[in-house]
Amino acid sequence: MDPLLLAVEWWWIAPVAAGGVAAGGYGLRRRSRRSGRRLEYDAARHDLKAAQQTSVERRMSVKLARADVARIAAERSARRATSDQLAGAKRILRAKENDAKAAAADVRAKQVRVNAARAAIPAASEPRPLERLHAQHEALVARWMRYETDPALQISYPEMTDVKQPATAEYLRAAGRAVEARRAADSAAAPAEFAAYRDAVSELERAFEAAEYAARVRAGEAPQSTSAWQDAAQDMLSRSAEAIDRAAGAAASALAAWNDRKRPDKR
Repeated sequence: MDPLLLAVEWWWIAPVAAGGVAAGGYGLRRRSRRSGRRLEYDAARHDLKAAQQTSVERRMSVKLARADVARIAAERSARRATSDQLAGAKRILRAKENDAKAAAADVRAKQVRVNAARAAIPAASEPRPLERLHAQHEALVARWMRYETDPALQISYPEMTDVKQPATAEYLRAAGRAVEARRAADSAAAPAEFAAYRDAVSELERAFEAAEYAARVRAGEAPQSTSAWQDAAQDMLSRSAEAIDRAAGAAASALAAWNDRKRPDKR
C-alpha cells in the first residue's frame, strides 16, 4: 500500500492516543481527588495560596506606610505636621513591617506543609487523610473522657471537669468548634473545609494539653515542661562550657606552639 495513503488513512491514531494518555492521567487525578487521597495535599495548597495572598497584601501595606512616613516627614519639615504625628507614622510602619515578616514566615511554613502533604499522599490501601483526622479527633476526645469516667482521675484532677476553670472552659469551646468543623468537612470534603477541620483539631489538642497541664499544676504536681526546660538549659550550658574549654585548649596549644617556634635552637 502506498505509504502516503497509509499515513492519510491512519493520521488520527497519534492524536487520539495522546488524548487518551492525557485523559487517563486526568482521570487518575480526578479519581484521586474524589477518593479523598489528595485532600490533605489540596488543603495545604489552599492554605499556601491564602498565605501568599496575605503576604502580598502586607508587603503593599508596608510600602504605603513608608510613603506615609515620607509624606509626614516632609510636612514636618514644612511645619505642617507635628513630631507626634511623625512618631505615630513610624510606629505604624514598624508594626506593618513586623506583620509582613510574620506573613513571609507563614508562607515558608505553608510551603513546608505542602511538601510534607505531597510526600504523605496515601496509597490506595491506606487510610484517607479525613479518616486519619477523624482518628486524631476521636483520640483526643477519648483522652478527655478518661477524666470524665475514671473516678480516680476525677479525684486527682477535679479541675479537668470543672467548667469554671478557664483552661477547661477553653477546651470545651474548642471541642465544640471541632465538632462543627467535622460536620462541615464530612458534608463537603473540600480542601477549605478539610483545612478548617484540621486546624480545629490542632486547636483542640493545644487546648487539651493546656487544660491538663493546669489541672496537674493545681494538683501539686511538678510541671513536666519546667523540668524539660531545665534539662534543655542545663544541656545547653554544658555544651557551651565544653565549647569554651575546647576553644581555650586550642588557644593554649597555639600559643605554646608559637612560643616554641620563637625560641632559639639549642643544638
